[in-house]
Amino acid sequence: MGGFHSVKGRRNTTIPKTMKSLKTIVAAVALGTAAYVAPNAGACTRVIYKGLEDTYVVGRSLDWKTPIPTNLYVYPAGMKKAGSNLPGAITWTSKYGAVYAVGYDGGITEGMNEKGLVINGLFCKGTVYDNEDTRNLPPMSLSMFVGWLLDMNATTDEVVAELSKHNFSLSGAEFDNGTVSALHWGITDASGKSAILEFDHGDVKIYDPGDIQAMTNDPQWPDMEAIIAYWKKIGGQNMLPGTVSSPDRCVRANYFAHHVDAVSDPALAMSITRSILVCSCVPYTYLIQGEPNVSSTQWRSFADLKNRRYYFDIVTNMGCYYIDLSKCDLRKGASVMKLDTSTETNLIGEANHALKKSEPFTPIY
Repeated sequence: MGGFHSVKGRRNTTIPKTMKSLKTIVAAVALGTAAYVAPNAGACTRVIYKGLEDTYVVGRSLDWKTPIPTNLYVYPAGMKKAGSNLPGAITWTSKYGAVYAVGYDGGITEGMNEKGLVINGLFCKGTVYDNEDTRNLPPMSLSMFVGWLLDMNATTDEVVAELSKHNFSLSGAEFDNGTVSALHWGITDASGKSAILEFDHGDVKIYDPGDIQAMTNDPQWPDMEAIIAYWKKIGGQNMLPGTVSSPDRCVRANYFAHHVDAVSDPALAMSITRSILVCSCVPYTYLIQGEPNVSSTQWRSFADLKNRRYYFDIVTNMGCYYIDLSKCDLRKGASVMKLDTSTETNLIGEANHALKKSEPFTPIY
């Protein structure tokens, strides 16, 4: 559960696993047990289900105070792309095809590529992307950041190696009337190997979550580890924290992920993951008096990394549907395909037939 790398500016420094001080742990536990929801915080949850026969399903909820319109795009390999519209931006030609969840038709929230690599972005209010050493590096927009990583990497190790170079300056446009996109990311590949990516005052921090199978929002990962370790000693059969705060949701999701049956059937694995995630979601339209920005769950996604199925579950729809990436044409020169979630509200099951040829989305840089 220690860090892979800590990268300051452009330097790559391996850091060992360290013991946290008692003071840090006590402070973290106090945060975890308080029924506190940070104003303006997005309450997202991510959980990894480990089944049998290389079965892994990554589920996440997207929680926000107002609806975030999100459409699904399937991009083929071999497309030339740019990370920003600023001079000197990082450019690339995609190695792999992928399905993206695109918020406001302007930015990639998450996705899965044809190799079974999935990356999910969750809010983390302590995030600071740049410092004096990084802000003059080639620009990369948050709207394309996840796409860049999915386009060019097949495994978690490859993503970690790319991020450790830290040869980019990351930034993003504000949204929803001035909200800053402060994010951290969960990364998992088809082998089940995972990493947590955070930016701490411009330094790349990459953590190995070990046997922790969930992540949420604040606090940043080292303190969240301490909270989970505290509750692990208490045990969860008789008592689990039950608020909608980020630490409580993370503890619940992690506990249940460790205490459900491991199966190989893909449909059952997805159903189990869905049931775990729902236990850590915030009911739709739920409010706390005096906390106007408490975030309720807008949608959930589930990435079956073995079978390359990407499920989408909008809470106001009657059903859940999926894109089977193994059946999509991801060859160079193939069309970009789009599923417009605002019009396709009655889908259930495989939804490849609902994909329509589309122009690429226009990034909001």
